[in-house]
Amino acid sequence: MLKKLAEMIKTSENIVFFGGAGVSCESGCKDFRSADGIYKMNYKYPPESVLSHSFFEMHTEDFYDFYRKYLCFPDAKPNAAHYKLAELEKSGKLKAVITQNVDGLHQLAGSKCVYELHGSALRNYCMKCGKFHDFDFVYKSSGIPKCECGGIVKPDVVLYEESLNNDIIEGAVNAIANADMLIVAGTSLTVYPAAGLIRYFKGKNLVLINKDATAMDEKFGLVIHGKVGEILSKM
Repeated sequence: MLKKLAEMIKTSENIVFFGGAGVSCESGCKDFRSADGIYKMNYKYPPESVLSHSFFEMHTEDFYDFYRKYLCFPDAKPNAAHYKLAELEKSGKLKAVITQNVDGLHQLAGSKCVYELHGSALRNYCMKCGKFHDFDFVYKSSGIPKCECGGIVKPDVVLYEESLNNDIIEGAVNAIANADMLIVAGTSLTVYPAAGLIRYFKGKNLVLINKDATAMDEKFGLVIHGKVGEILSKM
């Protein structure tokens, strides 16, 4: 299987990578749906509910308590997957990275064309005056982070019940539609509308790399079960 993946990469000229939380697990970040994922955490509220816009509005302080504990990884560094993708982009083969992650690790590894479907924890904005605040401002604050103007500072991440950015979606769709190879990795393909983007792929090589089997394995020409970084580092 690894030999087949290497051959696909070698013969493709317009590769797009679509990644989920599993891509960053080897960097020390938690995923959501695995046995020890965020949604299996024992918290006073259902974790999936905490990450909704309505919960943010009604229980703002509890949202930030959960967010800092489980969605912020200040010590995370890019892993082999991030670096390999940056290398493929530099060589001209990889045209875009589409990510569901909010950790900014793709850019830290050197990737330039990155579509962040769910935003970024590295960007935070005052809901009142719009002033930008960095990751540390929110992570190192206590309670509800407040701007100098008194407004609440919200991470630029897309919560449940919130819409994805139209420009980012359009860019991701165009990248997938023009690709001759799509590598989907580290995702259970259950979060929509993000997971639905792969239907725009019309190319030849459709690959899935994931630790566990998914309900969509049969739709892929090549499926490899394992850690994304370990597999891509062998290419």
